[in-house]
Amino acid sequence: MGEMEISIVLPFRDAAATLPACLASIGRQRRAAFELLAVDDGSADESAALVEAAAWADGRVRLLRPGRVGLVAALNLGLAEARAPLVARMDADDLMHPDRLRLQRDYLAARPELALVASRVALFPKGLVRAGYAEYVRWQNRVLTPAQVAANIYVESPFAHPSVMLRRAAALALGGYAEGPFPEDYELWLRMHEAGLPMAKLPRVLLAWREGAARASRVDPRYAREAFDELRAAFLARDPRLRQGRDLVFWGAGRPTRLRARRLIGRGFAPAAWVDIDPRKLGQVVWGAPVRPRQWLDGLRPRPFVLVYVTNHGAYDLISGWLGEMGYRPGADYLCVG
Repeated sequence: MGEMEISIVLPFRDAAATLPACLASIGRQRRAAFELLAVDDGSADESAALVEAAAWADGRVRLLRPGRVGLVAALNLGLAEARAPLVARMDADDLMHPDRLRLQRDYLAARPELALVASRVALFPKGLVRAGYAEYVRWQNRVLTPAQVAANIYVESPFAHPSVMLRRAAALALGGYAEGPFPEDYELWLRMHEAGLPMAKLPRVLLAWREGAARASRVDPRYAREAFDELRAAFLARDPRLRQGRDLVFWGAGRPTRLRARRLIGRGFAPAAWVDIDPRKLGQVVWGAPVRPRQWLDGLRPRPFVLVYVTNHGAYDLISGWLGEMGYRPGADYLCVG
């Protein structure tokens, strides 16, 4: 294959039940020169033995055993040990399409301005897929271009972490993954966005993303709703799009919206008005700002900057359609905020 092109970083802990299928999917990669850095985060089962056996059979596999250091430290160890300029993330319970590495490598080679490319994903096994997560993946799979990523970065994480391939130098220049009370992958995407690094997604399903009750987003407090809300508010408050001198309008005047929006308001970004479609709220004053109907936005000059605080992906589509009809441009005139 020649010079090594890709380092796969695969942290694992007690994953013996799913590792064989995962490793087999990696071994089936076509026309890509890669190494696999499998980082054992203190497994107590046979996971390390499975990787050790794979390493004996395939010189591209390296087993790293730092002990129980935690996911972020395991990821940063993988970044540090990687010998290739491109790093592909993988999780021990997921499956790669045989052409994933080749297609992502070629995409980045043709677009040197991109720091990262992900792919569409498919949830499996279908019997365990919940409606909420299916809707999230449906939304995520539509966010493809750098412009779409920038316009949707504050909704939720636009990428499935194990579908990502990134430039190692770009990640290291930002300090790698950060440890804190937040999802480490989403925080890195927000830092990349803040640094002006374009990110994109291939319009193909190249990862089978395993669903299950043990998913980190269900059991790890770093993935709780409050953690996402605080992280988003911190980065939003530094976003230059909110510092143009334009009036801010918050879409949504209900209690859930107010509770989320107060994190941004507390950082000095108070709304000039709220917009709501509930006729019972119209005409009220919420925290010093009036509640207006959506039609009020039409024809306003100068045009305000709108933050759409709704949590339902179907509602995002509806509101984005209304705003588009009024001439508001995603990313330039409004942002959806999860």
